[in-house]
Amino acid sequence: MGNLCCCVQVDQSTVAIREQFGKFDSVLEPGCHCLPWIFGKRVVGHLTLRLQQLDVRCETKTKDNVFVTVVASIQYRPLAGKESDAYYKLTNTRSQIQAYVFDVIRASVPKLNLDDAFVQKNDIAQAVEDELEKAMSAYGFEIVQTLIVDIEPDAHVKQAMNEINAAARMRVAANEKAEAEKIVQIKRAEGEAEAKYLSGLGIARQRQAIVDGLRDSVLGFSVNVPGTTAKDVMDMVLITQYFDTMKEVSASSKSSAVFIPHGPGAVRDIATQIRDGLLQGQSASDN
Repeated sequence: MGNLCCCVQVDQSTVAIREQFGKFDSVLEPGCHCLPWIFGKRVVGHLTLRLQQLDVRCETKTKDNVFVTVVASIQYRPLAGKESDAYYKLTNTRSQIQAYVFDVIRASVPKLNLDDAFVQKNDIAQAVEDELEKAMSAYGFEIVQTLIVDIEPDAHVKQAMNEINAAARMRVAANEKAEAEKIVQIKRAEGEAEAKYLSGLGIARQRQAIVDGLRDSVLGFSVNVPGTTAKDVMDMVLITQYFDTMKEVSASSKSSAVFIPHGPGAVRDIATQIRDGLLQGQSASDN
């Protein structure tokens, strides 16, 4: 109906290409336009000015002979003032862009190892964008942004990479565990050494207290009982300790049977043996 009334409507973010008798005449902006078809003028097509996106999947191999699929996302739109070039110069814009992307990726990725390809994704994207910008501007298109959104290695290669990463993490965990066990053992050894040191101090103090007590007992008994000698007091102390030991042996439920000579003579013999042992030890230390 609009064409019969010589009027045509162009939607927002869109331009229309007008020809006159088959020759390009002008670009119609959004709005309503008078189109006198009687003079051979007509709209032959429309061109969107919106930002468009093309996702390209390109299979190639890296320098270390690993096949990967590189996924590139190209964002483009027609250049202002060059809408006629964008409409007339290319029959298939998306195929043209895809061809340039294939060419750049297959020239860039084979120069890199697989790990470097992941690290240098931005460099690959910049190389693709520079090449597309230079080529597509001649056809009336602007490359707004180029992104390398994914690099997909072969499934077996991806599994191997995951196993390598897992092994490395397990090695780090094992080292940390061994270091922790080492610290525990060191602390345990330090604790045992400190405990033995304190136990030795306790035993030394106990023996010192026993010696001091015996000395005080000998001195006190000699003072309170006139005519007694230190030998008499030591014999009495030895006899007392002998009976205390016999009492402890008999009272212990876990002790085995012990057969020892018993009687006043045996007590005297034990006292003589202990005293002789002390004298021999003293003479050996003096020599």
